[in-house]
Amino acid sequence: MQMLYIDPGTGSMLFTILIGVFGVGVYFLRTLIMKIKFIISGGKREKMDGNRLPIVIFSDNKRYWNIFEPICDEFEKRGQEVHYFTASSDDKALEKKYEHIKAEFIGEGNKAFSKLNLLNATLVLSTTPSLDVFQWKRSKEVQYYVHIPHAAGDITIYRMFGIDFYDSILLSGQFQIDQLKKLWEIRGVPVKEMELVGIPYMDEMKKRVDTNKYVRKEGEVPTVLLAPSWGPSSIFAYYGGKIIDELLKTGYKVVVRPHPQSFESEKEMMDELMSKYPNSDKLEWNRDTDNFDVLNRSDILISDFSGVLYDFSLVFDKPIIYADTSFDKSVYDAAWLEDDLWTFSILPSLGQQLSEDNIGKIKDVIDECMNDPKYQAGRDKARSETWVYMGEGAKRTVDYMMNKYNSLVEESRKKAEKEAAKLGSKKKKDKEKKGKEEAKKK
Repeated sequence: MQMLYIDPGTGSMLFTILIGVFGVGVYFLRTLIMKIKFIISGGKREKMDGNRLPIVIFSDNKRYWNIFEPICDEFEKRGQEVHYFTASSDDKALEKKYEHIKAEFIGEGNKAFSKLNLLNATLVLSTTPSLDVFQWKRSKEVQYYVHIPHAAGDITIYRMFGIDFYDSILLSGQFQIDQLKKLWEIRGVPVKEMELVGIPYMDEMKKRVDTNKYVRKEGEVPTVLLAPSWGPSSIFAYYGGKIIDELLKTGYKVVVRPHPQSFESEKEMMDELMSKYPNSDKLEWNRDTDNFDVLNRSDILISDFSGVLYDFSLVFDKPIIYADTSFDKSVYDAAWLEDDLWTFSILPSLGQQLSEDNIGKIKDVIDECMNDPKYQAGRDKARSETWVYMGEGAKRTVDYMMNKYNSLVEESRKKAEKEAAKLGSKKKKDKEKKGKEEAKKK
């Protein structure tokens, strides 16, 4: 018997169609029931909205808990009810004891999106891109969607249309606002609300560094951290195992920390590399959920266009080496803009570029980056441009969310009052009409 094969793209499309049809049906029935309740209640809309969640945070992976933890802590401190939905069954949020934050595992993949697509909430905050592009659709019963990036740097390094359908974006640098304004102007997309709040997770990481900074022991060789991103423009896609060979020749301790997505989207390549270069006293493969320890004990970082470049250089105040991988921006939002990415304009201030010309002299490149004082000035410049309101990120994020929530609630209240007044006026007219009709009969 021949099995019917459905490729992942078609499967995603079919799921979108099915969930769309199902969502329309559910929405129609729910709206009908709500209208009936509205009429029976005499126009008291609060009864209709009784099941609406106030604020929802959605995380599609446990690795983003570092983004949301300081924000949740701030909500908890203010006594605000928040529902934290995660697509990871082992998310640390599920273990943390909160009084006002209710964490819930809502399933993985399409199961999670199925729930989100029918969500009834006032406000949703998430790092997940591609809202209303792929499986995750805007629920008709969510009033407002807010996006917060999971890294500093360019806001246009998302797959195309990654944040076009959010209502507002929380940012950390003026250049990001400028990028989005240009992008949406070119596309003819209405400009969304944008708010500078800073970077909550980097604030918290900075606090940890200040109290737990790693000090290399006397005689201990430097540790080099290789942390590539994933995809066709990444270090491994460009250099393969050659980069590991050259690093092992330096005599320094080498730690390799691939992007988590590589183990899913590039599994064959990762299996081959880990088999060819196994763990040893000179080489370590790191897959910790929390990257603080490995960043803290490393002396220099080698990466490509990953956001970890900013964590390492701006928070830990250490030099970097960025790989020349001929970044292909054709699949990203950045492809719409003629201007160079901010990332590539600031990287020369933070460290040296690795290329085919100097990869064979990588030890010299590492030593120069670790010892040249000019890169300290470069890090200070980058901080001023991409990390506004340092130390205030969580507070400003929650300030924004609370102000937005209160304004949405007030907007709903006024709308309900208007509907109630309209209904009352109709009832009055119907009563007067009926009275006139009865008077005529007499």
